[in-house]
Parts: sequence; C-alpha cells; structure tokens
Amino acid sequence: MHYIALPDKKKRILPFYLAMEEYVAYNIDEDDCFFMWQVEPTVIFGRNQLIENEVNISYCKEHDIQMYRRKSGGGCVYSDMSNLMLSYITKDDNVNFTYNRYTNLIVLMLLKLNIEATSNGRNDIMIGNKKLSGNAFYHVSGRNIVHGTLLYDTDIENMTNAITPSNEKLTSKGVQSVRQHIALLKDYTPLSLEDVKHNIRHSICKDEIMLTNDDVRKIEDIMQEYLTEDFIYGKNPSYTLKRRRRIENVGEFEIQMELKNNIIKKINIMGDFFLIGDIDRKILSPLKGVRLERQQLEEVLPDDMENIIMNLKKDELINIITE
Repeated sequence: MHYIALPDKKKRILPFYLAMEEYVAYNIDEDDCFFMWQVEPTVIFGRNQLIENEVNISYCKEHDIQMYRRKSGGGCVYSDMSNLMLSYITKDDNVNFTYNRYTNLIVLMLLKLNIEATSNGRNDIMIGNKKLSGNAFYHVSGRNIVHGTLLYDTDIENMTNAITPSNEKLTSKGVQSVRQHIALLKDYTPLSLEDVKHNIRHSICKDEIMLTNDDVRKIEDIMQEYLTEDFIYGKNPSYTLKRRRRIENVGEFEIQMELKNNIIKKINIMGDFFLIGDIDRKILSPLKGVRLERQQLEEVLPDDMENIIMNLKKDELINIITE
C-alpha cells in the first residue's frame, strides 16, 4: 500500500480530497493507494440523496458548516477537524472484495491498538454495538474508490443539528440519543489523534508517493465540478408521485415520479443506498416512457439489480415503485 502525500500542510475544503481520489485513480499507476485527511466542519451527502431531506441547510449556514455532495452512494455524514477521513484507491474490480479488504485493514490496525473493533455487513466498523466508521464506494474506469469516516472526537451538537435523519434511522432525538449510537476513539484509547494517524499510516502503508505542486493544480481543476450548484444541490424538478421505503441491509429509498396517463415521464431515485453500477443508464433511462405497471417494469429493469445497487433485488425496487 502506498501513502499519497501532499507537498504542503495547507487546510483544504472537502471537495479537494474527493478530487484527489479521482486524480490518484486516473494518474497513479499502483495497485493500492491510501491517504487521510481532515476538514473544517462539513456535511457530505451521497450521490443520490436529496439535500433538503438530509441536511439542515439553515443550521449549517448559520454555523458555518460547509455542505458538499460526493459521487459515491450511502448516507449523509458530518466531519470536522476532530475526525479522520480515509481514502482507499485500488485496481480491484470485485466490489465486495474491495470493501472487505479495506475494512479488514482498518479493523486489524485498531486491534493492534487494543481496540475491540469489528466490521458489520453494511460496510461499517463497530465497537460493540456502536458505529465508529462508515464507508462508501464508487467506481471509475479500472479503479474502485472507498472512502469513509473514522471518529476520534466530534462536535456532537453540530453533528446532530446539521444532519436531518429520518424517523426510521433514529427512534429518539437529541444529542444524547446520537451519542449512544456512535463510538469515539478517544473513549477507547489513550492515544492522541496524531498518534492514531501515525499508527494507521505506518500500519497499512509501506512507502510514500509525494505529489507535486503541478499535481495539486490538476486536482484543483477536477475540484471545480464539485463546487457547482448543479452538482451540490442537484436538479430536482417537481414530481407528482413519491414513494419512500427503507429496505433492510440495502438502505433508504425515495422515488419521485412525474406521471401522465400513468406513463412515467420523469423519475429519480434518491437514498443512502450503496451505488456500485450505472443507475442512470440501467435503471432510470429504461423506466422513462414505461407504464406504471408491474409487468412492464419487470420487462425493462435488469435482473442483476444487486450489481447496480448493493444487495437490492429487482422485486424490491418494483415493489417500492408500484406500492
């Protein structure tokens, strides 16, 4: 594993590091690359999430919390300088193998620090029944990218108020409720955050690749896409019909459709599910112009749905659309 280092210690905004993942994927010809980063208070939401449903926009603006969208699926997370963000870029094509290898690397590193961490079935790292790390995935040409959080400490009040989870995710509200569901590393180790960073890096990386100032400029060019309002807020037209459901071990879905004479004219699928395939080409495009009837949906939707949205079965998606 190669650690990807920057040539300076500047503080940067979150989209820079997302762009850095892409740059490494396309330009560093190594099997496995890894780097860590920290940001000022920021909310990052998934590629298919509706920002108004997931983020308390007014609270974030009032408290100078930045808001950005990423290209991977999954749910909305909060991060600040007391947390670590981790990025793993690999040539592996098998999604489950990529997730397992990455989570195993982090779990083994934590076990070496005498922290009893485990991984669960939905790509989280746990201490007991508390969540320490959540991770998301996306694919670019020839590469898989996994990125996620590692909670050392955090502003729980900001986390609670900046993110607006559905009632299905939290049965009770408030700072204390959230605190009971997450694990902070500071409660399980005497090591400082800097010590933890040192242990992660030297536990899983054998050497370092230092980027140049020219590399940084190219990353900043890629970053511009993440800063556009169209990318951050998305294009969310009015829909005449909404379906919302949570599927265990898959995620939350909100399906918005505009219908005319029971024909699907527009459709969008939002949620915190893990996207591993081309949802636009294989799901959304085939559904446009189709009558909202089970038989027609079965004919146009692909059978290998789990290769587009992790763990999702074709019938489950059709059930939501037609409920």
